Amino acid sequence: MELSPYYEKQIECIHCKNKFKSMKVRTNFVKIKESDSDFRPIYENDVNPLLYNVFVCEHCGFSFTEDFTKYFAPGVKEVIDENITSHWIPHSFSGERTISGALQAYKLALVCGDLKKEKHIALAGLALRTAWLYRAIGNEEQEKRFMKISREQYIDAYSTEDYADTSMSEIRVIYLIAELSRRLGDREQAIRYFSRVIEKQGSSNETKIIEMAKDQWQEMRAEKEATVN
Repeated sequence: MELSPYYEKQIECIHCKNKFKSMKVRTNFVKIKESDSDFRPIYENDVNPLLYNVFVCEHCGFSFTEDFTKYFAPGVKEVIDENITSHWIPHSFSGERTISGALQAYKLALVCGDLKKEKHIALAGLALRTAWLYRAIGNEEQEKRFMKISREQYIDAYSTEDYADTSMSEIRVIYLIAELSRRLGDREQAIRYFSRVIEKQGSSNETKIIEMAKDQWQEMRAEKEATVN
């Protein structure tokens, strides 16, 4: 019998504490062919783990990822009950997901994360992945909308340093602010933040990101000079 790329994982909702099932992808089926300049992975096959990053509680509607903290500030649970759970018609997000289903899950998680006052770095990652899914289906307007949300959250994460103790490094955060600015046509901001990445080349071992920043910076400088001339 052929092994499925997917398996069901039992999740405990961090909000209501009820258990539910959510699909995950076996790591040995994940094959990345290449990546976009904002780190979007492009997979060799139809198995896309991005579709399953968000857990949606079928009982209360609270949606979250592994990046969410388990801490809820006083009063936050009541706000979530009022804004999410009271409107929720119990239904399951288990099973294989389409991009459309995944987008629903991501948007729910963004709302829940915002109500929960989740870290900026977690919200930035959610918005960026939402933009990637819209890119995959060619919806440029929505892709840009969520890239803007992501960039603003990364700027807040950078200024508050709430990326500390996560898998995101400072240089990766700065690079993403620059790259998202470039993709949104904000040339001045992109050049400014790419420069900040390059300034850190003496103190960082993330040489690939520094090289990517140099390439983008040089290309943008050349474009700017061409328009001036």
